[in-house]
Amino acid sequence: MIFVRRSPDPEQRQRDPERSKQQLLDAAVVEFGAHGFSGARVSEIAARAGVNKQLISYYFGGKEGLYRAVADRWRAGEPELTADAESLGDVVGAYAGAAIAQPDMLRMLVRQAVERIPDNQDEEGQRARFREMVEDITRRQALGELAVDLDPRHAALALFGLASAPVVFPQIARALGLDPDSEEFATEYTDQTAKLVSHLKED
Repeated sequence: MIFVRRSPDPEQRQRDPERSKQQLLDAAVVEFGAHGFSGARVSEIAARAGVNKQLISYYFGGKEGLYRAVADRWRAGEPELTADAESLGDVVGAYAGAAIAQPDMLRMLVRQAVERIPDNQDEEGQRARFREMVEDITRRQALGELAVDLDPRHAALALFGLASAPVVFPQIARALGLDPDSEEFATEYTDQTAKLVSHLKED
């Protein structure tokens, strides 16, 4: 049986296609973050975005394509995230700030790991992305920003955890007397994270 994807009726299409796509991507992050890929419902995503659910198939080819597009949008914005970072602490602080500002994106990535969903990016592309990250940490290590007895690969993994902690473990933050949902916390944690990483420098 051949499936032919039906284009939405003209009146169902938004006048601004890019705006509709962004609304769907924004809504998808929330739904995927809350329910994972398996539990997410395209009808809920469309309702949250305020568009007809046929647009998900029309623009993204379905649920899987939308999931991939969400991840691709995040990756596309990563270079800009750390563009102004001067130190390793600034880099990690930027990721911490992004995690707090976009918690649903991080929850989506955590659920991806829990559900063991294969990364939608090709394997070599994924490896290349993280090779560049390790190369940057290695370069910074040579400049004295990281103690020489630390393995840049292990450091990269641990620093990801540091940046993600408030979103992954908000209950621990609250138990420590912190409010992970407040603007004050976001500013303080970003600053404290950068300072903590600065103490990893070579003496």
